[in-house]
This record gives sequence, C-alpha cells and structure tokens, in this order.
Amino acid sequence: MTAALWTAVRSGSDAHTFRNDGDAVKALSSATKITAEYELPWLAHAAMEPMSCCAKVEGKTAVLHVGHQAPDVARKAVAKLLGFEDEAVEIRSVALGGAFGRRTELDIVLQAASIAREHPGKLVQLQWTREDDTRNDFFRPGATARVEGAVADGRIVALHSRSASQSATVELTTRMIGFAPPGPDKSAVEGTADQAYQVPNLRVDHQIVTLPIAVGVWRSVGFSFQSFFYESFIDELAAAAGTDPIAFRLAHLDPATREHAVLQLVADKSGWRTPAAPAADGARVARGVALCKSFGSPVAMVMEVSLSPSGTPRIHRVVAAVDCGTPVNPGLIRQQIEGSVVWGLSAALTGRITMEGGVVREGNFDSVPLMRISEAPVIETHIIDSRAVPTGVGEIGVPPVAPALANALTALTGRRPRRLPLLEA
Repeated sequence: MTAALWTAVRSGSDAHTFRNDGDAVKALSSATKITAEYELPWLAHAAMEPMSCCAKVEGKTAVLHVGHQAPDVARKAVAKLLGFEDEAVEIRSVALGGAFGRRTELDIVLQAASIAREHPGKLVQLQWTREDDTRNDFFRPGATARVEGAVADGRIVALHSRSASQSATVELTTRMIGFAPPGPDKSAVEGTADQAYQVPNLRVDHQIVTLPIAVGVWRSVGFSFQSFFYESFIDELAAAAGTDPIAFRLAHLDPATREHAVLQLVADKSGWRTPAAPAADGARVARGVALCKSFGSPVAMVMEVSLSPSGTPRIHRVVAAVDCGTPVNPGLIRQQIEGSVVWGLSAALTGRITMEGGVVREGNFDSVPLMRISEAPVIETHIIDSRAVPTGVGEIGVPPVAPALANALTALTGRRPRRLPLLEA
C-alpha cells in the first residue's frame, strides 16, 4: 500500500496544487536543494472504550443509548435502515469513551439497530472486543511526502512539498451522507499549506490515492501527518542555514502573529537558551521544537529527550505554549494538551497498522502499545491570556508532538528520523 503512495509522490502527475506563492519550482532549479522524504503509517484510534451501543426497537420506534460524535446523522441513518420516520428514532447520548474521531462512524449504531430489530421489545447491548475494534477501524491514512527546499543568508528561498494519502474526509462524508463534498480535499494539506511562515516561493501539492483500506478522521486529521512533514523539514532547513531552530522560525514569522508569541513563550518557559540538565542516570538530554496552528489555535512545543542504555528514546519533559483565544476553562485546556501529548507520543513511538493477506495484523494493546504512566513525561502547559474569540482545544496538542520528538532526537543523535513509528512493537 505504501508503494502506491510513493509512486504518487515521486511522479506528482495527478497531484493538486493547494498553494503556489512565487515560483518554487523555478527557484529550486537554480539553488542548492535539500531534499527529504517522510513516511507515516496507518493508525487505529485505539479508544479506551471499544465500540458499544444499546438499542431497543419496539413497534415503529427505536431508542439507542450511544456516544456518537454526530448524533443527528446517526438518528437519520437508523431511521432509514428501519424504515421509520426520523422522529421515531431517539438517540440518548452517553459519554464517548475517548473517541478521537472513531465515533463519527455509523457502523456500531447500524449494527446494534439491526440486531435489535430481530428482537423487538428487548434492549440489546452490543459490545465489540478490543480485537474487533482494532481490526475493523476506519484508520488514519498512511501518508508520504517528498519535500525540497533551499536557504540563503539564513532565510528560506523556496520550499516545495509534495505528499500523498487517502482522503479521510471524502471517505467519511461518503459513508455519512452518501456523497463527498465538491473540490479538492483541503484537509489533506492542513499543517503545511495553511501555516504562517513567510516563504517567498512556496508550493504545496497533494495527491489523493484510492486504496482498499477503510480510512476516517483521526484526532487532528491532516495536521497529524502534515505537521510532521513540515516541522521536521523546517528544522532541516534551520540546520542547513546554521541557525538555532527557534530563532530560524521566529525570523520567518511576522512578530504580530499569535504563532510568534507562542514560540517566544515556549522558548522562555522551556529554558531553550540554556543547556538541558542531564537525565538522572547522567545521559545527555537534547531539546526539539515544533510549531503548528490548527483549528484556529497556535501551539508551540519543546520536548526534552534522552536515550536509555539500550538506545530507546526517553521523553522527560514537554513544554507547550498555547493561544486558544479567551481561555474559558484553563484546567480543561491543560488536560487536553496533556492527553494530546501522551496520545501523540504513543503514535509516534509505536503506533502502526499493518496488513497481511488483506487482514489487519494488530489486535490488542500488546501489538498496538500505548505509553504507560511510568514512561509519561512531565508536561507543562502555558496558556496565553488572550481576549480573542475562543478557538479549538481538543485536537491542537497532537500535531507538534511527533515533529518535536523527531527534532529532539536529531539534536541528540545527529540522525534524522523521517519514518514513524520510531520503535518496533
């Protein structure tokens, strides 16, 4: 499956251009180019609560007890399945159980309603096993990218990103409402085409590839892979320019932007300008940084990393700076960032879905391991006290995690990780 993505990236014949400032292709043709290729796997949602639903069909009415991210769409889908009027179906919403996009899908409610229809008047409880949940997920698409760039006098001269993936948005909306929205899928390039860096020649291309793997929206959607591509490459350009990674980013941001402010704040709060203290066992600790604005909220993140005696990455501290507009509930904002960090680190270190003979190999947490409490870093969240309109919080902490980790490991080892996950299960 990944081979098809690489074919699309390297040919670029059917890619759509989402952003084209200046003339990146021409500028790069006469420059000393830096080229990098990145690859990310398909990922399961791995919600703590596997898919579940209770349903009761009685006469011409139906009641479902379910946590769903689009309950009105679910109600209409069940009504259509049973041949009822929409008003005859009631969705009694319960807690999602940590859905991360998985409970936008209709499969669990339609299956439960179908079973309940065969047992009229009885409340049917449907609970999937962990293996059912993992192997029948709608996965985060795998993605590949080839990025080229050039620097001169400490500035980016040109940057051309060409990537490929399936379209989670097209596939989800087709399942949900029967058709895909018109036009190219902008969500596939969010995290690269919509960032604030000032680059005079910037081109962003993406090709949607159709593959026989069911995909859907996964926490932070396109930002989850494009931010890894873009922020990793920004670090590579900073290294080529011989410039500090944060100073390099600040030089490419308008000082009036919220991105500039969160980057300054995270540099101050993380102690970026002073050496990191060694780990408890004396191992050297290095820092990495990443910046991404998603769902209206810029987040800058600094990660402190060392290697264990066996060479395994250890994440000691993560410092995040967030501007999500007026902070209505600072405690919940911090909780969302903390959860996003652990979620993102689990994916970056060990997350993957692989196929063998058309079947998903992974089943439970032995093959899709999550970060344990003993492995979790200290997480510090610093919230800018803004009076702007409140913007997103639930997904914004995920995009910077993987690139900040990769950038820290590069600073630590001198080797650039361009393919995730970092560890074998």
